[in-house]
Amino acid sequence: MPETTLKPVDYLFKAAFVVTLDEDSRVFAPGAVAVKGDSIAAVGPPSEVEAACQPARVLDYPQGLILPGLINAHTHAAMSLFRGLADDLPLEDWLNSHIFPAERHLDREVVYWGTKLAVAEMLLAGTTCFCDMYLFADAVARAAVETGIRAVVGEVLYDFPSPNYGPPAEGLRFSETLCRSYAGHSRVRVAIMPHAIYTCSPDLLAEAGELAARLDTLLVIHLAETAREVAYSRTAFGLTPVQHLHRLGLLSPRLLADHCVVLGEEDLDLLAASGAGVAHCPESNMKLASGVAPVTAMLRRGIPVGLGTDGCASNNNLDLFQEMDTAAKLQKVHLLDPTALPAPQALSLATTGGARVLGLAGRVGRLAPDYKADLIVLDLDQPHLTPLYDPLSHLVYAARGSDVTTVMVDGRLLVAERRLLDLDLEETLARTRELARRVRQNYR
Repeated sequence: MPETTLKPVDYLFKAAFVVTLDEDSRVFAPGAVAVKGDSIAAVGPPSEVEAACQPARVLDYPQGLILPGLINAHTHAAMSLFRGLADDLPLEDWLNSHIFPAERHLDREVVYWGTKLAVAEMLLAGTTCFCDMYLFADAVARAAVETGIRAVVGEVLYDFPSPNYGPPAEGLRFSETLCRSYAGHSRVRVAIMPHAIYTCSPDLLAEAGELAARLDTLLVIHLAETAREVAYSRTAFGLTPVQHLHRLGLLSPRLLADHCVVLGEEDLDLLAASGAGVAHCPESNMKLASGVAPVTAMLRRGIPVGLGTDGCASNNNLDLFQEMDTAAKLQKVHLLDPTALPAPQALSLATTGGARVLGLAGRVGRLAPDYKADLIVLDLDQPHLTPLYDPLSHLVYAARGSDVTTVMVDGRLLVAERRLLDLDLEETLARTRELARRVRQNYR
């Protein structure tokens, strides 16, 4: 018989379980994943993958579980430096009396190191991609490039002057320049990000939408987060926030609406018809008492939904495993229905759902040939994960970010044995502790 030619690959991962989240929702037990360059070359039973591939390096996890890297669809990474700064307040008071004043003293250095701190937390907890809306977005992009994580970033746009770009008109110019500077980047994409309908005039929103369309990128906005926002919109425009964006022509598949807590039936119908996506942030919505987003109703209508943590000032962590658990249980108790948002659906919000709302479907969120090699490994050899009958149930209801041992993004190992390989954690912690003193001094 002729010899079989093995395909050279860079890595072969083997584990007790491989959760693919592919179109057939396959779980291999045991399973293997082969990686070549920045992409997945093969997924399946170890015997089949080993018979087809010749790896340069084998990583074997006899008590491990491999799954796609988690995707944080909405956060403000540099707000890790505001963690615990102002808690137990309603959104409007928290934002206007505490966060906006603190942000007036931000600069590029603070945002850069705050983002690196957040990336360290996210990578160690299994997040391989995040969508970030914040000031000094060039510093956020730089931190993402240097740390190896995948990111969609954007400069937050307001009607009032920004500590970064100054007057509002300059924000659009800054956003366009940043977007063009990262065109074609393998991991970092820039989106246009007006803050909200109550901080952006209709003219600014329309200009932002036109710019996003011209640059063929995402338009990201906080939307319908609180009852107070909806009341303001009805008074100012005679419409709900969703209807307001619809009238401005901004509801489309390129729109990512963050939160979407207070929605009526017509709002849901408009979102569903438009193809717009939603980033659901249950823990932030709970902490700020904003309400419970109608996620199950959205999913029934086919609205794409991803999962986000929001920023550390309103969560106060970036652990998407905890967020999945909260998302599932919140829908159950709110609807008094134990079958609402079951584990497989909750897991999809943080993987395939996140990829879809960020315009990354077909690239990340699944373990399948030709997808980018963004994957994580969990250690199952622990009391709180033993015994294991259903791996998807464990991932949502029992696993924690601290269970992650290995992280790969774009074919590059970033975490091994729970240790960051290319991000200097000691330096990052030292610099952010130093900057936190400046934040506290300015905040007072």
